[in-house]
Amino acid sequence: PTFPSRCAQRLTHFLYLSSQIVTSSHADLHDYTYYFVAAPWLSVKIMRLLQCFPIPDDAIVRSRLSEALDAILNRAQEPGKSKKIQHSNAKNAVLFEAVNLIIHFEGDPSLQVRACNLLGTYLTNKETNMRYLSLESMSKLATSMTTRDAVRKHQDTVLKALQSERDVSVRMRAIDLLYAMCDHTNAKTIVEELMSYLQKADYGIRETLVLKIAILAEKFALDYAWYVDIILNLIRYAGDYVSEEVWYRVIQIVINRQEVQGYAAKTCFEALQAPACHENMIKVGGYIMGEFGNLIAGDPQSGPMVQFQLLHSKFHLCSATTRALLLSVYIKFVNLFPEIKPHIQQVLQSDHQARNPDQELQQRSIEYLKLSNIASTDTLATVLEEMPPFPEKESSLLSKLYQTAPWTAKLHLDKAAAPAKPVELTVSGTVTPSVANGPSPQKPQTTPTTSLIDTTPAPVAAAQPPPPPTDPNTASLLVDVFATPSLQPAPHPLSLSSLL
Repeated sequence: PTFPSRCAQRLTHFLYLSSQIVTSSHADLHDYTYYFVAAPWLSVKIMRLLQCFPIPDDAIVRSRLSEALDAILNRAQEPGKSKKIQHSNAKNAVLFEAVNLIIHFEGDPSLQVRACNLLGTYLTNKETNMRYLSLESMSKLATSMTTRDAVRKHQDTVLKALQSERDVSVRMRAIDLLYAMCDHTNAKTIVEELMSYLQKADYGIRETLVLKIAILAEKFALDYAWYVDIILNLIRYAGDYVSEEVWYRVIQIVINRQEVQGYAAKTCFEALQAPACHENMIKVGGYIMGEFGNLIAGDPQSGPMVQFQLLHSKFHLCSATTRALLLSVYIKFVNLFPEIKPHIQQVLQSDHQARNPDQELQQRSIEYLKLSNIASTDTLATVLEEMPPFPEKESSLLSKLYQTAPWTAKLHLDKAAAPAKPVELTVSGTVTPSVANGPSPQKPQTTPTTSLIDTTPAPVAAAQPPPPPTDPNTASLLVDVFATPSLQPAPHPLSLSSLL
C-alpha cells in the first residue's frame, strides 16, 4: 500500500499516541521533555498528520481526542514553568497546532469556542508572532457557524489592531479576520473601517483590500445607494487598484436594480465634476450616464447638454479604450437626448475623430455618425436601447478572491448554507426590458430570486462590461442601416456594451 494508505490504517494508533503524550505527567516523559513541554515536536507532527485524514467515527476514539485537545487548552492557560523563550515557543507550537486540529475535527463545538476565547486573549500579546498566529487561527474559526459569534466578540480589538499595528503582515491577518467575521449586523461598521484604513494602507495590499471591501459592500448591502457610494469611494481613494472586475460589477448591479439607477446616475454625475477624476471613474460614470442619464436630465444643473459637456471635457485625458467607451456613450445620448444631436455629430465628424490614427476610434466615429444621420427615431431607440439585465451567475469578484485566498471559499460556502438573506438583497437577471419607442426606455419591475453576490457572470477580458446575448436579426439590422435609408426596426435591442 502507498504511504497515505498505511498512515490511514495506523490513524487510531497516532490518536492514542498523541493523547498519551498530552495526558502523561512530566516525570513519565522526562527523556523526551523540552523545557518542561513533553515531546513538543512529536506532538506537532502527529497533530499535523491527523489533519490529513478524516477523524474516525468511533465514539471512544473521538472522545479520547477531545480529552487530549482539552488538556492542551488547559495547559495553555496555566502560568509558564520557565521564563525562557524556548519554553514559550514549544508550548505555543503545540497550542496552535492543536487549534488547527480542533478546526479540522469539528466534532466538539465547546472545544472550538474555548479555542476562540483563548486566542482572543493573545490578540494584545506583546509578541508579534503571537498576534499574527492568533489572528490567522481566528480567521479559520470564523468560517464555522459554531464559533462565529465568539469571534465577533473581539471585533473592537481587531479594528484597533488594524489601525495601530506596525507590522504589515499582522494588519493583513486583521483584514482577513474582519472579512471572515463580517455579516449583516456589523457590515457597515467593518466596511467603513476598512475604507478608512484604505487611504493609508500599504500599496502592496491595496488591491486585495479593495476586492474584499467590494465583496462585503455588495454581499451585505441593505441599501444599494450605500453600495454605489462605497464603490465610487473605492475609485476615489485607490483608483489604480480597482480592477476591471470591480467596476464591471457595480455597472451590472445598477443595470439589474431599477430603484438605484437614478441615484447612481446622479452620484456619478457629481463625482465627475471633480477637477481630477480617475479613469475608472470616467468609465463607470460614462457608462451609467449613457444608460440612465435621462433620469437626471430634468434638473437644469444636470441637463442633456451639461452631461455631454462634462463627459467630453474628460475625453482628451483618457486612454484609447476609455475614449472608445465615451464615443459609444455619445451615440447613446443621440437616442436619449435628440436635442443635442447636432453637437454630438459635430464631435463625431471632426478631423480629430474621423481621421484619428487609432483605427478603432476612427471606425466608431464614422459608423456612429452614419447611424445618427440616416437612422429613424424608432430604429435608434431599438438599436441603442437600455441594457437588459445580466443573467445569473457567480460573481467574478469571488473567483478572483479565491485565487489569492483559497480559504475564503469555505467561508462563502458556509454562509451560503445560512438562512436566506432579506428580500432587499436579491436581484433577478431573468426579466428582459421591453423595446423602447422613445428616449427614456423603462424596464419592468424585476422579481427577486437569488442573492446579489451570485447574479452575474464573470466579465470577459475586455475594458468594457460584457454584452448580453445577441439576436441574429441584430446584424441584419445594422446592414440595413448602412445600406439604405428605408429602415425597419429589429425585435432585439443593441446594448451599449455591444457597441463597445
